[in-house]
Amino acid sequence: MFRSNEDLEKEQEKYADKAKDYIDNQEKTDGLLKKALLKAKNNKGSLGEAWEKLQLLVDLVKAYSKGEYRQVTKSTIITVIGAILYFVSPVDLVPDFIVGLGILDDAAVIGFTLKKISAELDAFNKWKKTGQIITSPLK
Repeated sequence: MFRSNEDLEKEQEKYADKAKDYIDNQEKTDGLLKKALLKAKNNKGSLGEAWEKLQLLVDLVKAYSKGEYRQVTKSTIITVIGAILYFVSPVDLVPDFIVGLGILDDAAVIGFTLKKISAELDAFNKWKKTGQIITSPLK
């Protein structure tokens, strides 16, 4: 499947341009998030730990698109939306119809995204729990 972080980065970059179309379009973003949540729900067992993390990514995009939370860089939101686009795409590196493997590459991209934006995601998670803005290092 993926041999390195470089492979994951290349896959993520493929979806970055598409992600830009969603960043200021709440209706389009809401549709994407609904697709992601449905796919996640249908694959909850296969996603393992990535299930909860995907929920957090969806919550971040939702809060950003509604203007409730803007303490992340635009590039972070593009990265997250790109990962979600990859997740919902049926024709990514390992197609979803390949039972058992199709969801694993999706989980790998989610995990890679989490590592990439961990500081900003931690700050968002704290905000989500407390309602208070926690300053995080913006890249």
